[in-house]
Amino acid sequence: MDTQNSTAKLPAQVRKLGYYIDGAAREAGDRKTLVREAPGYLVPVSEVALCTRQDLEEAVTAARRAFDGGAWSRCDAVIRAKVLMAAADGIRARLEELAYWETLETGKPISQSRGEMEDAAGHYEFCAGAARLLHGDSYNNQGEALFGVVTRQPSGVVGLITPWNFPFIVLAERLPYILASGNSVVVKPSELTSTTTLIFADILAEAGLPKGVYNVVTGTGPEVGQAMSEHMDIDIISFTGSTATGALVLKASATNFKKASLELGGKNPQIVFADADLDAAADGVAFAMCFNAGQCCVSGSRLVVEASVAKGFVARLKEKLARVRIGDCLDPDTQLGAVVTPEHQAKILSYVELGQQEGAHLALGGAACEGLSGRFIQPTILENVRPEMRVAQEEIFGPVLSVIPFETAEEALQIANDCPYGLAASIWTKDIDKALQLMRGVHSGRTWVNTTIAGGPGQPMGGFKQSGIGREAGMLGIEEYTEVKSVHIAIGDRSPWVG
Repeated sequence: MDTQNSTAKLPAQVRKLGYYIDGAAREAGDRKTLVREAPGYLVPVSEVALCTRQDLEEAVTAARRAFDGGAWSRCDAVIRAKVLMAAADGIRARLEELAYWETLETGKPISQSRGEMEDAAGHYEFCAGAARLLHGDSYNNQGEALFGVVTRQPSGVVGLITPWNFPFIVLAERLPYILASGNSVVVKPSELTSTTTLIFADILAEAGLPKGVYNVVTGTGPEVGQAMSEHMDIDIISFTGSTATGALVLKASATNFKKASLELGGKNPQIVFADADLDAAADGVAFAMCFNAGQCCVSGSRLVVEASVAKGFVARLKEKLARVRIGDCLDPDTQLGAVVTPEHQAKILSYVELGQQEGAHLALGGAACEGLSGRFIQPTILENVRPEMRVAQEEIFGPVLSVIPFETAEEALQIANDCPYGLAASIWTKDIDKALQLMRGVHSGRTWVNTTIAGGPGQPMGGFKQSGIGREAGMLGIEEYTEVKSVHIAIGDRSPWVG
């Protein structure tokens, strides 16, 4: 484990954030505010407005007015494509600024933030093309007197609640798809990480998005998020976060039976067979458990490894983790960043203690990093974990790996699926038959073979079981935010019913 002290330049003053409604930035005014402390440096960097339900009402009204006005909802797809392409260009033009603030507020390494900004631009480029491909269908098989048409049209006003761990890339995995299909949107970013979502309002305005189509209301989940979920004039609610909060969002959405798209928690298995490239697998497992300090819904938090190679594989993994660079989040060489809040750090470490109480062996790490200016946790491995242990069933959301051995492919699949979640999985083997067998059988919305946490905007993402409902990204991600209308058109004279 290679730790680094901070040498980076921090902002000279706290950045004060307002909110954004109907094409105009608004100051916090007399609203309560929350000061955000950079997890990697423990200094204040931003101050966000805690908006009220009345602010949300104004935002929804603006979004509805924009939708009904038709400048975006009924415009030619060519116009949408041009705006989305310009948004991608705007992201790249301000990439360093966006990455800087993303790193300050989340605690992730700057190299990861830069990569996420580039990936985000790719989503807008994909949707620029996909907007022009969105179509319905026709049925020319109902006889001479009837012709059928199926259309897709925008749903209306979308409420979008994004998480603290990936504020900008999660926005990019949803917003351009929402916009490509012609909807208006009200976004509530996490109060801990709101800056890049507000910067993006300027980028979209410069790209030519009509006012009122994109609105940002900052604030807390119990105040603003709850109000969005139950709002009678929001047609779809999209939420990314914990399964417990997702259940509350889904329950609140019943007020007007709004559609809901939820990407929730995960307890994702890394299934490693003896015939895999074990060095590559160890590198992938190390990456998947350390990516975003494990604060990632698709993090590989369970190592399900063939028993015959388990001991040697864990030794290989420990050697990899010993060389992970931890510390200064603004240093491009840093690989493992900080933990979001003191409360979350305490939660992660409490799970490490719980695992040992349940009978697991602490093979590596298990403590906060000493001598650094921020909140950092050592990469941690728990061995002798049984599938029924809480550390194997519950989402820890930190750089903690539970090791569970298996004897057969059937047992590996049983262990992988013995969990309330079904968000992601990785399979490591050179045997195509085993890869296909496990790929078909594993309960996960995203599955990787001989890689992990990879892929672009063309394929959908989402979860099985308690990991959520609905799909984001790809063409399915655009269709998610449309309504389907079936039309029957009579041809010629009607045969009278009344003689």
